[in-house]
Amino acid sequence: QVQLVESGGGLVQAGGSLRLSCAASGRTFSWNAMGWFRQAPGKDREFVAALSWSGGTPRYADSVKGRFTISRNNAMNMVYLQMNGLKPEDTAVYYCASRKNFATVATSSALQYDYWGQGTQVTVSS
Repeated sequence: QVQLVESGGGLVQAGGSLRLSCAASGRTFSWNAMGWFRQAPGKDREFVAALSWSGGTPRYADSVKGRFTISRNNAMNMVYLQMNGLKPEDTAVYYCASRKNFATVATSSALQYDYWGQGTQVTVSS
């Protein structure tokens, strides 16, 4: 069983920054891509960013390109999302997700992620 636990959410003013962390436990990371998704009230869950096992070729939603950066530390079983230049429309619950072992491609489709965290709230005030 895999457990993903997000942290680092909170309340921030527009233009501010937050760094989300995701800690994985229960199994060893093995060649799996990781991603971040978010869900705002009344909206569907949407893709934010994803990163392959190797850390190359990250993928970002157009709405966060140039502002957010995804990274990972495989030795520590950690994934991060650095969020700069936050906007009120970034307000949402942010979820960390993991593909299964050996699923190395960083995809934007939530259907291809097998494990999910409980989410962390990010609120950006105007």
